[in-house]
Parts: sequence; C-alpha cells; structure tokens
Amino acid sequence: MDALVTTDWLAAHLGEPDLRVVDATWYLPHLERDARAEFTVAHIPGAVFFDIDEISDRATSLPHMLPDAETFAGAVGRLGIGAGDRLVVYGGRYMVASARVWWTFRVFGHERVAVLDGGFPKWRAEDRPVEAGPPSPAPRSFTARFRPELVRDLDAMRANLAGRGAQVVDARSHGRFVGTEPEFRPGLKSGHIPGSRSLPVAQLFDAEGGLLGFDGLRRAFAEAGVNPGQPVVTTCGSGVTAAVLAFGLHRLGAPDAAVYDGSWTEWGGRDDTPVER
Repeated sequence: MDALVTTDWLAAHLGEPDLRVVDATWYLPHLERDARAEFTVAHIPGAVFFDIDEISDRATSLPHMLPDAETFAGAVGRLGIGAGDRLVVYGGRYMVASARVWWTFRVFGHERVAVLDGGFPKWRAEDRPVEAGPPSPAPRSFTARFRPELVRDLDAMRANLAGRGAQVVDARSHGRFVGTEPEFRPGLKSGHIPGSRSLPVAQLFDAEGGLLGFDGLRRAFAEAGVNPGQPVVTTCGSGVTAAVLAFGLHRLGAPDAAVYDGSWTEWGGRDDTPVER
C-alpha cells in the first residue's frame, strides 16, 4: 500500500478485513470546534476516532506530545487496531492532522499506514457514504517500538543550532515565521528558530486541497532552500503541520525526516531559546 491513497482507492477497499480507517480530524483551540462531536455526526464507514490530544503525554503542559510506547500501544489496541493491520488515516484540509497520526504510527514502528489524499472534505464533496454514531471496536493487540530517529526534542534542537547537522524547515505561515502575524497560543514569542527555513504547509497542496505531485513537491522544497537528500527536521506551531512537511519529504524519498515534537509552542514559550525574525 502506498503512503498516499485516493478516495477511489479507499472506496474500493473499504471493508477489507485487515484495513482500518482512522479519523484524525483536529482543530486549533481558537476555532472552537469539537472534532469528536463532528465525528459522531458523520464519518467514513468503519472509522475510529484518533484524538491526538488524548493519546499523548499527559504529564507535560505542551499540547499532544508523543506518549510512551506502552501508552500508545494500549490506546490504539482499544481502537481495534492490530499489529498487522493496514491503516488509512484521514483528516481535514491540508492533511490536518492525518499526517501527524501517520507520523506517530511510524514513530512507533508501524509502517503499514497511509494518508487519504484530500481527506474528509474530498470524501464528502464526492458524496461518498458516511455513517453516524460512536464506534465500538473489539480491542486488539498492538506492539509499539519507538523509533527515536524520527523525533527531535529541545536538547537536540539546541545542539543543532551549533552543529547545523540538519536543515530545519517551518510549516507555519510566513507571517508567523517572520513575526508579523500573532501566534495562536498566548505567551509565545514571535519569529523562528535561528537558521530555519519557511515552507508554509499550504504550499504543498493544489487549489482543491490535494497533495502536489513529485515535481511540485520537489519545487516547493527547493524554493524554500531545503535539500531532501540531506537530514531535515520539520517544525510548526505544535508538531501537527510539521508532520505534513515530513510526509512531503517521505514522498520525495526522504523517509527519515524528523519532527520537532514540541515545535514553536515549546521553543517560543521559553525565555532561554534564541529567536530570529
């Protein structure tokens, strides 16, 4: 299974015994929308809801940070996802937060996971079937194996300032990157991690919300000054759209692009981290 699947592909394979569909819809807090409630009203048949805020490290004040492997395995097992399953994850426009969930499964050693191109908006626009109500999946066994090479933390990002061993690319809007637009979360500084590059996530998609093809992705990263053939760390506001950039790099043959999990919520919320504008 390819890492990117179309609505036609999913419609043709829906209901196969080893295929699990995962709704990863998520909204920034200021939008005041309830993704779980919307899921209950309508979702792709057979889907389960993956809450990135709930399946997270609850011991930190930072939003939706990765949980430990045991917590993750238990949570997804309760969603009816087993170790051998194929997964298709969908979300909203610009792969929010389907790419985050795709990346999370890969972080915990599960490679049989794909993202639905165009997400739920495309599925609905094509008048494809939906169902309502909460699912009740039978629990299954899932084994998680943490892959640290796909994740960066604050210490690693500090070290990278000196060594510059990896390129850092930021998925936030260019205005937030240069400090001319406010941050969505209160208390954060404006600007970006020194030396990082700006590649707003919307630039990876066409007018209909579909992911660009190979040539378009390659051009977008090149124009941002990013070489997919060299180590890359992606970042954003809180580690959600950063995973979209990591997905784009994966499509370009760079499967080991890492995500800075704390992203700007962590870096821009501290007094001891340098900032450029």
